Amino acid sequence: MSTMTKDLYDVGEAPPLGVVPPKMHAMVVRREYFGEPKQAFRAEVVPTPEIGPREVLVYVMAAGINYNNVWAALGIPIDVIRVHAQMGDDTGFHIGGSDGSGIVYAVGSEVTNVKVGDEVVMHCGAWDPEAPDVKMADDPMFAPSFKIWGYETNWGSFAQFTRVWAHQCMPKAPHLTWEAAAAPTLVGATVYRMLTNWTPHNVRPNDVVLVWGTGGLGSMAIQITRALGGIPVAVVSSEEKGAYAKTLGAQGWVNRKQFQHWGMMPHWKDDEQYNEWLKGARAFGKAVWDALGERRSPRIVFEHPGEDTIPTSIFVCDTGGMVVICAGTTGYNAVVDLRYLWMRQKRLQGSHFANDIQAYGFNDLVVAGKIDPCLAQVFPFEEVGLSHQLMYETRNPEGNMAILVGAPREGLTTRT
Repeated sequence: MSTMTKDLYDVGEAPPLGVVPPKMHAMVVRREYFGEPKQAFRAEVVPTPEIGPREVLVYVMAAGINYNNVWAALGIPIDVIRVHAQMGDDTGFHIGGSDGSGIVYAVGSEVTNVKVGDEVVMHCGAWDPEAPDVKMADDPMFAPSFKIWGYETNWGSFAQFTRVWAHQCMPKAPHLTWEAAAAPTLVGATVYRMLTNWTPHNVRPNDVVLVWGTGGLGSMAIQITRALGGIPVAVVSSEEKGAYAKTLGAQGWVNRKQFQHWGMMPHWKDDEQYNEWLKGARAFGKAVWDALGERRSPRIVFEHPGEDTIPTSIFVCDTGGMVVICAGTTGYNAVVDLRYLWMRQKRLQGSHFANDIQAYGFNDLVVAGKIDPCLAQVFPFEEVGLSHQLMYETRNPEGNMAILVGAPREGLTTRT
């Protein structure tokens, strides 16, 4: 008896393994939709993407939520439609999603690392391994052609099928649900690079690491620091978040709400204001010692707030230590007292996502059960916009969020 195939399958209705329908459901952003996420993402039926010789087509079971696609919805700081057009994509729409889990449905002629039927998670580092600039680069991350899949590139995970480079596909942890597996890779791999790539400032056993926050990045940083033998101390905004940090492995925590010196550092010639800032920074440093239980400053400070916190992070970092930063959620102008930077030989290091070695290194920790994905909330496919709206309004829960695409809806959580 033959199996009938269709041109289009309902969301949650899986085609027979290996059967690729010509059309698919997707949540798309178009230039005329730019604005708040709740109205920028709209359901459409679009052509299923074709793949090249080094690419893979994955049937998406679940997708992770990141701030990338809040920016994509807003159309700032970049117009993703224009970026796609510059890469030769004239579809006029953006399918976001830079985290995901799913099943391989088709592979290109040169693909050897996965096969149809494999259960995978995907990291968001998109580059052609055969591109000349990638081959010449010491690290693919430094190649001009490097892009973030599902943000700078099209055909992300907010659709029934996604197109990725084969090297982006990693084994799914068997013990995790589709939605839990989809949630942590972007933030986790980003953190893994931050804490392992910048020699000699790799996390060593007994290193103190100060971690800002317990959201997607912070929750991974605490756990990865512990997995590498370090001692994480968390900076939080409430007693409840401090308790949550302890459950993830933090040695202790500091409530930043108890300090008032945040923001751009006053000019060093303004004695009164500078001394007031310095008083707050010193008190914060003592609070870190108290949380740790000994008078030892962090060898590594894990940063992402940026403008409001960089002056203090550099101040409290140990002599010869490093402040490593991957974002600027409070702003991009970071004022630094260079005297503390050069006299105490500290390092301020930028970091961006991860290469294959680091992404797979993080995934190995997940597969081994050493990392909790910290899945906090799960949404149905049609609420892609709502999930990003919560993130835009900073009403998202601690930890990570995911969208069900092909996965059963039993994974849905109650929203607040």
